[in-house]
Amino acid sequence: MTPLWRQLQAAASVLQAIREGTSATPALAAVDAPLRPGVQALVFHALRHLGRAEVLRSLLANRTPPPKADALLCLALALAWRAEDAPYEPFTLVNQAVEAANRGPAKAQASFLNACLRRFLREREELVAISERDPVAVWNHPRWWIQRLKKEQPERWQAVLAANNRHAPMTLRINQRKSTVAHFIAALTATNIGAEAVGASGVQLNAPHPVQAIPGFESGTFSVQDAAAQLAAPLLLRELDTRQPLRLLDACAAPGGKTAHLLELADAHVTALDIDAQRCERIHQNLQRLGLRAEVVAADAANPDAWWNGLPFDGILLDAPCTASGIVRRHPDVRWLRRESDIAQLAGIQAQLLHRLWPLLRPGGRMLYCTCSVFQAEGREQIETFLTRHTDAVFRPSPGHLMPQNGVDGQTFSDNGLGDNDGFFYALLEKRVV
Repeated sequence: MTPLWRQLQAAASVLQAIREGTSATPALAAVDAPLRPGVQALVFHALRHLGRAEVLRSLLANRTPPPKADALLCLALALAWRAEDAPYEPFTLVNQAVEAANRGPAKAQASFLNACLRRFLREREELVAISERDPVAVWNHPRWWIQRLKKEQPERWQAVLAANNRHAPMTLRINQRKSTVAHFIAALTATNIGAEAVGASGVQLNAPHPVQAIPGFESGTFSVQDAAAQLAAPLLLRELDTRQPLRLLDACAAPGGKTAHLLELADAHVTALDIDAQRCERIHQNLQRLGLRAEVVAADAANPDAWWNGLPFDGILLDAPCTASGIVRRHPDVRWLRRESDIAQLAGIQAQLLHRLWPLLRPGGRMLYCTCSVFQAEGREQIETFLTRHTDAVFRPSPGHLMPQNGVDGQTFSDNGLGDNDGFFYALLEKRVV
């Protein structure tokens, strides 16, 4: 059995990499395979409590220790600060964190870490009470994020931040060319997997399972996709005539979930575009498993001259690059990777994509703009600006901003309807026939 100190060493390395700007996915991929599942669980737990840990560290140390030591110290504090949901008994975590320091690159700071963590155990109740005065500790998000959300969502900000700190459910999208929600739930029940329907094509599992262990994965009966993300394809197709072949563009398509959903719902020629050739390979793989076909193109959506054949599209799905601030439940590293300046930079990219792709749409066609963001600069404000600059664009009924929520715990917004979903923004636009 792998000793805990080794897992803590690896988890601290991942945490340090995230602090230096690497997303959790490649950082975890660098961990030895046998250690990876345990390390991921520790890292994700720590990321959901990192704000608390950093405030506690500031109370324990007059100055921030070197990066490797600080990562290990904050990791231990994030894991141990609240005994009732700590993955290990706090004394064990402290002992093993000191052992990890003594056996690794933070050895020079082992005595310092030991002193800080022992003091924390002695004074935990008082230190935690003091940390409650800092919103970063209470909400475990960067200060700028809390302040911005509080300004933009004055009645919802607390519920949104609370939802971000919870675990997201495992939600599946049923391939309607191969099954129905009712039949799929019956198949799950037969294998003792509890589930319930969500939305038009979704099934939410009562507990996560490895996808290979769920009946129908290899045959392409389902895909993993959040309930809010499942709204995209039906929204785009809702006002298009699916009785005749459609020409559709899925811009920024990788890994292909929305491309596949379009093909599951309509007989259409779909061009799936992504700037990253390796991510395009993921689109191919996902479509092959589902028994679907699209024209997959590796190119920059903002440069149509390099890939467009001049034939207008009936529908365009633009799932634009964004802060990913709506999917923090699934990717708890996002909040610590992002900087407030990223919002304006990404909003500029989104505006460029909207402007460059709009001419590719036929008169009477529809464009669905979406982001997995809760910030208004990437949603409502973006579309308001677009409409003022494109007089041939008409806003159609759309969900707008969907806030992340957990219906089980009562954090359901009446205008969301799904009950348990990530944060998204949707705007459906029609090109006016002149």
